[in-house]
Amino acid sequence: MSQTIRLGISTCPNDTFAFHGLLTKAVDWRGLEFEVDLLDIEHLNERLLGGDGADFDVGKVSFHAALAAAGRIVVLPSGSALGFGVGPLLLSAAPRTVPHDTAQLTLCPGRHTTAALLFALFHPRSTRVEQVVFSEIMPRLQAGTADFGVCIHEGRFTWEQQGLALIEDLGLRWERETGCPLPLGGIVASRRLPVETIRTVQGVIADSLRLALTDRAAPLATMRAHAQEFDDRVLMQHVDLYVNDWTLDLGPLGQRSLDMLSTRAAAVGLASAGRLEVFAG
Repeated sequence: MSQTIRLGISTCPNDTFAFHGLLTKAVDWRGLEFEVDLLDIEHLNERLLGGDGADFDVGKVSFHAALAAAGRIVVLPSGSALGFGVGPLLLSAAPRTVPHDTAQLTLCPGRHTTAALLFALFHPRSTRVEQVVFSEIMPRLQAGTADFGVCIHEGRFTWEQQGLALIEDLGLRWERETGCPLPLGGIVASRRLPVETIRTVQGVIADSLRLALTDRAAPLATMRAHAQEFDDRVLMQHVDLYVNDWTLDLGPLGQRSLDMLSTRAAAVGLASAGRLEVFAG
């Protein structure tokens, strides 16, 4: 009897690109059965942190959320979004100084996202923060119902077309201060799974990713089905930015970046000091 793996991934283009082969069974599931849910990243984070049995066996989560569950999970080597020039952008409807007035409202894409963690690290005096679904942020800036917004996903490529102003590239600031690529999110597996099962899941994900990289046009239909932005050029820009050598294998620099995130977050009381371990089984 095959083992069923409850898998949760985000709807962002880099995930639907990487997991196209798995979702369509274009790669061998290696004797496993996958039940897949595609959700907004903050919903995935909440499932991870629920701790009531509703969480996934394997799932994509923000590394901020993963820090709070470090004792229960292991990070898989494949499937992460980590790199230089990949960070969230702090935007506004018009050029203005960075937020410091508590009367100013900043929108973040979920309190467990790495984007929200970076904003808290770099702008601790900005206490008026509202957490919303990422797709609401740019429309609310345009409507004038918020002063600042921390934008992720396709917003990184479309903010100029939307008539918004760049206040700060939070990822670039991370790079300058740490010298490390920014670890945004990754695939984690529950430690309740047997090591051999985790190894098999990792193999299927790596196969799916390699398939997508071999035929980059093949995943487009899957990507379009879940994207907020339907322009194929924008979708592939997303892939070009977030899918890289570290997506195939986090490696030593990936582990160092995760350690840096843990250290920086713990130093200001924003997350537990739990170390995220990359699976090496």
